[in-house]
Amino acid sequence: MARVTVVGGGVGGMAAALLLARAGHRVRLFERLPRLGGKLAEHRRDGFTFSLGPSLLTMPEVFRDLGLGLDLVEPAELCRYRFADGSVLTARRDPGRMAAEVNRLAPGEGAAWRAFHAWAVRCLAVAERTQFAGPLGRPPRAVRPRDLLALAPGRTLHGLARRFFRDRRLVQYVCRYATYSGSDPYRAPAALGCVPALEHGRGGWYVPGGLPRIADRLAELLRLAGVEIVLGARVTGILTAGDRVTGVRLADGERVPSDIVVANADAAELYGVLLPDRRRLRRIARLGRSSSVLLLLAGVTGRTPGLAHHSIVFSADYRQEFRDIFDAGRPPRDPTVYIGCSAVDDPTQAPEGAENQVLLVNVPARDPARWPQTVESYRDMVLERLAERGHDLSGRLRFVDTFTPADLRDRYGCWGGAVYGGATNGVLAPLLRPGNRGPRRGLYLVGGSAHPGGGLPLVALGARIVAGLVAADFPAPGRPAVAAGGGAR
Repeated sequence: MARVTVVGGGVGGMAAALLLARAGHRVRLFERLPRLGGKLAEHRRDGFTFSLGPSLLTMPEVFRDLGLGLDLVEPAELCRYRFADGSVLTARRDPGRMAAEVNRLAPGEGAAWRAFHAWAVRCLAVAERTQFAGPLGRPPRAVRPRDLLALAPGRTLHGLARRFFRDRRLVQYVCRYATYSGSDPYRAPAALGCVPALEHGRGGWYVPGGLPRIADRLAELLRLAGVEIVLGARVTGILTAGDRVTGVRLADGERVPSDIVVANADAAELYGVLLPDRRRLRRIARLGRSSSVLLLLAGVTGRTPGLAHHSIVFSADYRQEFRDIFDAGRPPRDPTVYIGCSAVDDPTQAPEGAENQVLLVNVPARDPARWPQTVESYRDMVLERLAERGHDLSGRLRFVDTFTPADLRDRYGCWGGAVYGGATNGVLAPLLRPGNRGPRRGLYLVGGSAHPGGGLPLVALGARIVAGLVAADFPAPGRPAVAAGGGAR
């Protein structure tokens, strides 16, 4: 039985702690905030509840495998897309209904959507048995030549969309999936196009009471598994001796001896502060930061006729939007806005006759103090642009609270406020993320900035990969080591 310290209580760290405790290790988890869950958090005000992190759950089987046993609700629509010309695409989970909806929007393109979806299904199958299943560079099953072809190597997500669709609105719809990893669809790899296969195959789910209930349930399971949870405790350094870790140092100076340290911290914070490593930090810097978000948390009087749980109001010039974010380093002048309203399916999330609208804009991972305008003026511009495109909240707003890249940076230690650490920009970017095994024996990485990436299911899969690496590196007495592969990166 090894002594395990988990640094950070986000979902990845919680899942890793749970799996390692169930494997028989003695596990302590240190979280600097007064609650567990990391970005899976919420904001409450005047009877309204707003999600600050993920708004839907894909791949629910990953969490069922952890034993969460949560009830799930499936919204009637996956998402409703409104384009700048006023046209609307309603995404249905059933592929047949979705193809018909695409054909309604753009006659003749329904068959193209079916072909695109078939490609996404093949791409997802490859990702699940390789990228999602094992350490970076060492999947548990060999990658075959036809696997590489299925991933459309050398093609960007935008290029993939152009390959299947002629209608510019459908190209924009596909490009939107780059934002799931905080990336630029004109640079991100085509493999991100596998996401629709998840949504249309396994659905996009909601947890009654809000997705942060996932963190609450994980916390219960940790306690049942005997994990010692220490809240309000900040780890300031990882201790080493030669080529191995020996423990962690807390802000109050206490040293916690450990055989294994699992870092559920942003990789830039790990290699910049906790275990300084200039070479690895430079490698992360070369990836560039993922985008960040500006959240407008709007308490809205009245119910909006026909409002979906998830909606997207697209910009008129998507390419310029991403140039603003990644090249100019400014909030987009014509932003795409995600509108999430969980009260559509869960009346506990807002007072009777009201709505809890989360308005999300992708922005650069940069301190808002360096934006060309104030957060307040940008907020007003976003609300005006929404009104111009048919989502007018004038006279209905009780309040609008904001959550900015600075809040992400200060609360969670995100690299400049980047939601996913490094961006997945460049066709090889997924292979350049920090790996799950660190540069010292006994050090492992989990979370959105490490392999296999960000988002609820991927960080949980990362925890599973880490548990497998620990089993290989620290076999139980009498058990042979398991070949896991995956060197430090």
